[in-house]
Amino acid sequence: MKQLVLDLQLPAPPSFENFIRGENAELLYQLGCWSLGEGDVRFLYLWGERGSGKSHLLAAARAMLPAGAQIFFTDAAYDALPSSLPQEASLIVDNVEALSRDEQIRLFDHFNTLKDGGGLLLAAGSKPPMLLLLRPDLSTRLGWGLVYQLKPLSDPEKADALKRRAFSLGFELSDDLADYLLRHASRDLPTLYQHLDIANHLSLTEKRPVTASLLREVIRGIGQSKPELGESSDFFR
Repeated sequence: MKQLVLDLQLPAPPSFENFIRGENAELLYQLGCWSLGEGDVRFLYLWGERGSGKSHLLAAARAMLPAGAQIFFTDAAYDALPSSLPQEASLIVDNVEALSRDEQIRLFDHFNTLKDGGGLLLAAGSKPPMLLLLRPDLSTRLGWGLVYQLKPLSDPEKADALKRRAFSLGFELSDDLADYLLRHASRDLPTLYQHLDIANHLSLTEKRPVTASLLREVIRGIGQSKPELGESSDFFR
């Protein structure tokens, strides 16, 4: 097994600053208001296709909540909701479509608790609330606040995102290499970011520059057994 070099860099934590906003400027503004408690934004639901950045934005909003806030975060694809929570809490739920029947009832109850006590709810899913295969009363609650579709990035915006990712890893990605990835790899950002992570690892451990040849190896699956470098790619689900 190759030993990781000491200067291996990991991407910066998710934030609004390192998110390529594309056509989502209004959504980012409202998420900022939600996190800072400004205005009357208390319930917010965002939806979009896989790789559009929902999980990234939920993590960024979580990081912006005031110090001392009672924060509860659940990814329904992996974790259970808290059994109870304070009325003034901030609850963030990702992948709501994965909620079991019992968990749907629990989220419905949590919504009412937060509504009565001044708490906050931020949730994300793959579809608009009324198209989710959830209890109708829960779908209605999720649609009570602001609902935004997270619009996918254009190719130039994806290329910009790839360059920023490479920069955060410590190397420069040229226009030609960004275009190569977009033409030859799966086009969702989690996969593209994973390719960059693996290319960066191979470049550092084998002392090779990141070239089209190296990216070709990565895309074909060479280097897939790299050590786990973190879960940052998950933020762009």
